[in-house]
Amino acid sequence: MTQRTLSLANRQLAMEIISGGTGLVLALFMWGHVVLVGSILTGERGFDWLATFLEDYYIAQPTVLAILFLFLVHAVFAARKIPAQLAERKRLAELAGGLSNSGREKVETRTAHSPFRPHVETMLWIWQVRTGFIILVLGSFHLVLIAIDIFTPLFGSIAGLESVSSMARVQAGLWLPYAILLLCVEFHASVGLYRLVIKWGADLWLSRAVLHRIEQVIFWIVLGLGTLTLVVLAGWLEPPLAFLLEGGAS
Repeated sequence: MTQRTLSLANRQLAMEIISGGTGLVLALFMWGHVVLVGSILTGERGFDWLATFLEDYYIAQPTVLAILFLFLVHAVFAARKIPAQLAERKRLAELAGGLSNSGREKVETRTAHSPFRPHVETMLWIWQVRTGFIILVLGSFHLVLIAIDIFTPLFGSIAGLESVSSMARVQAGLWLPYAILLLCVEFHASVGLYRLVIKWGADLWLSRAVLHRIEQVIFWIVLGLGTLTLVVLAGWLEPPLAFLLEGGAS
């Protein structure tokens, strides 16, 4: 192996680690974000209490800056990997065609740990790339709005992140781009983590079928919670858990 080849391999490994690591952190943040915004299910009071707590103790401000930075880093490194991954998908497709012609494809695809699922794996990758571009646009817009809400109070008496302004935005028409963003982010994150754990050897202990089932369960749970939260923010449904905060101090 030449020095140039070794250097290229090290560079590709570094890109995999950075894109995978930032993707993992962003996915975990997204799940946490859905849960935190889901506090609206307890009513405006619960949402405002949590938002005030995060702002007053300066948890929200550095978190937003860190997520913005990781968001940009992940977008850059993931985009740089697309040409190489596209070439890899083409090679897998050619290999799958050869297996099909030789009559061995059916045998390979029946095994739980088989690496030969070119059609499924390629379609997941294609839609992950597509949703990634949508997230880059809508996600940037959403992060900028959150940053404005959180940092504006530091320079005046304007209220920060609160239920009234959040609900007003959603009810004014942002429910549609937020719904698209929710679906794209959850699909992108769940598929990304599925591919990440396989890439780092999780399918040596669990079959791909089991890992895919786990990914689907997480997808539907988070998507369901996010959808219910969006419906409440849009004013189409009363907060179903508001009774939990009834009778407290006003």
